[in-house]
Amino acid sequence: QVRLVESGGGLVQTGDSLRLSCTSSGVIFSFGSMAWFRQSPGKERELIAQIAWETGRTDYSDSVKGRFTISKDNAKKTLSLQMNGLQVEDTAVYYCGLRGIGQAEYNYWGQWTQVTVSS
Repeated sequence: QVRLVESGGGLVQTGDSLRLSCTSSGVIFSFGSMAWFRQSPGKERELIAQIAWETGRTDYSDSVKGRFTISKDNAKKTLSLQMNGLQVEDTAVYYCGLRGIGQAEYNYWGQWTQVTVSS
């Protein structure tokens, strides 16, 4: 059974940094890509960063580009998100997602970790 567990969220102030981690277990298929999503109250879930597992290619949403960095550890099968220059608008629950090779959608999700940025 695939299990993804996020950690590292918390309450910070504007301009602070946080690092989120996502550990995976129970995955028996090849990783295609992993991603970070977030969702704020009243808003749709937003894909903010993703990384191709084999090539390491990364993509970011405009809302986080230049401030957030996604990275992976192939050996440990973990995913991280370094978030710098946090703003109030970054307040959300953050999820990691996993997509297998050849899968069009992210089908596996972690619970969530709350990130709250105060002014």
